[in-house]
Amino acid sequence: MANTGKDEKLKRATKIVCRQGMIPFPLSDTAIAIIDSVVGEHEEELDLIYAFREKSSQTTEQLMASSGFPEEKVTSLALRLAKKGLIFNQPNSSGLMVFRLLPFMVVGLMEYMFMGELKGTQKEKELAQLFEKMTGDLRNQTQQNYDALIPLFEKMPAVDRTVPARKTMDGKAINIIPVGKTMTVPDEFILPSQSVEEIIHKFDDIAVGYCFCRQRRSLLGDPCSINAPTLNCFTFGKSARFTVEQGFAKAITKEQALSIMKEAEDSGLVHKAFHPGSRENNPETSICNCCKDCCDTMNLWRNGTTPLVNSTFHLSVIDADACTGCGTCEERCPTDAIKINDDNVAEVDERSCFGCGVCSRFCPETAISLKEGFRKVFILPPRLRS
Repeated sequence: MANTGKDEKLKRATKIVCRQGMIPFPLSDTAIAIIDSVVGEHEEELDLIYAFREKSSQTTEQLMASSGFPEEKVTSLALRLAKKGLIFNQPNSSGLMVFRLLPFMVVGLMEYMFMGELKGTQKEKELAQLFEKMTGDLRNQTQQNYDALIPLFEKMPAVDRTVPARKTMDGKAINIIPVGKTMTVPDEFILPSQSVEEIIHKFDDIAVGYCFCRQRRSLLGDPCSINAPTLNCFTFGKSARFTVEQGFAKAITKEQALSIMKEAEDSGLVHKAFHPGSRENNPETSICNCCKDCCDTMNLWRNGTTPLVNSTFHLSVIDADACTGCGTCEERCPTDAIKINDDNVAEVDERSCFGCGVCSRFCPETAISLKEGFRKVFILPPRLRS
């Protein structure tokens, strides 16, 4: 490794990061520039990244063998990369330390770099611009290869799971329509918690950081149109310990978490939970509170980059007799799944509704209920080129 120049180290390390996660990125000058900005002059960090070329998760001993570094060097380099959002360094369930190389996004470098309190520096702005260019390059790749990518998109697991709002603006319970029959799920499947309160009460370790989407949009000169609060990006359990240790978030109590969640619901934000490996029967690792105009996953879908793939256990149902056609639900729906029809009544497109309950929460006539039933919402990105 000592005879390899920095440019080559940057290229090969970036190539390894590009392969990680649910959304692989092509190796590009932009991706290389991002890694260069994050790593800086610390070339040995590039060597440690390259050590993940064959296996993305490694123990200390495995990483010593793949990198050629002694244990002390492995530990110190991994800690530095963890603080930069490139390595997840937490022990597994048996207490064995495992180092996992993180992807560019969902969930990785892009999220963690903008999750702490920002200072508005030029470097932060330049990094935000680089990520914007990289996702733009990905959009161009999607549009150029649209038909070929459809079969791959259709195999994608749900990126996240929507956890619905449970109360209206005035504190009344949103009407839940139970399924008419028992849901058919595998015997080993554990139905995940269906309220943020249930999720919060499950964990002893809870941390909150700033919304990386709204913070990054603000750096790009595109602040949130509804001025949504930003300190409401939650991590739980092992992920909470990681974000606190690296300075991306701060530890909070269950009571503080419940108060922040209520503020998010009052602002019309959508609760989106993440699970390890996109397996809903695994305990949640985090919850984002998303607004319609800043959320990365919704914007990447709207601008033609990636599909919207979400799991949910609810569907909005309109009481046509109670609906006055005021349009509040249409305005607030994050996926544009509700429209006011020619009869001045709201209609729901079941294919696009991911059951967040925002429409129910803000409906002035309480004309919208949530019907139970597990669904996977899959919407292809719009085709922007003929």
